[in-house]
Amino acid sequence: MQSKSMFLVGFIVCAMSVNTFAATTQVTEEVEIIEEDASANAVADYQVEGSLFQQITELEQEKILMQLEKERAQLDLELDRLAAEKIKLHMEIDTLSGRAEQQQQEIETQKAKLEAEAARIEREKESWMADAERKISQQSNSAAGSQPEEAPLVDITKKYRLVNVVGAGSQLQATIEDLDSGQSRRVSVGRDVDGFTVKSISLYDGVVFVDPQGTTQTLNVSNGK
Repeated sequence: MQSKSMFLVGFIVCAMSVNTFAATTQVTEEVEIIEEDASANAVADYQVEGSLFQQITELEQEKILMQLEKERAQLDLELDRLAAEKIKLHMEIDTLSGRAEQQQQEIETQKAKLEAEAARIEREKESWMADAERKISQQSNSAAGSQPEEAPLVDITKKYRLVNVVGAGSQLQATIEDLDSGQSRRVSVGRDVDGFTVKSISLYDGVVFVDPQGTTQTLNVSNGK
């Protein structure tokens, strides 16, 4: 009897356990269905505007924009620096160009002076060579026993009057006047006048003439008084 009672109690306990497990399983399934429905509804009803996700996104965007603004400002500063360097370079180029033009002008001026000096030396050289050739010719004629052509015996101081002396340096020229005819003529060093050669012209000494025999006569302002 007691065994039957124990068996009956055990059977009842087992039946209750099976029912409890079945009920628990059913409840779990119903909870999962409810959770799935709640998640789907939550996703469908989720509002992005004003949400934490939107705030985080906006903060990231602001951070990126601030970084871009910083890089842009840096680029602007670099462009300003390059513009200043460009202006400085142009100023230096203009300064160098001005110096080069000034140096070129100075070179041209110095070149002109040197050319003028070379021309003066060449004229003096030609005059000296002509005088030397004349002296050599006279000496050769004397050595050969030939008599030079007699120059007319003329007193320059009695025939001519010194009017003026013009020019500068080796370019001096004199104006003399024929006392007989009243005609004036311009003479320079090396010119012949009535068999005489103009040897030199000076503002102070006047005009010095030399004849073929080497005799000199001087015509100055005092002769005409």
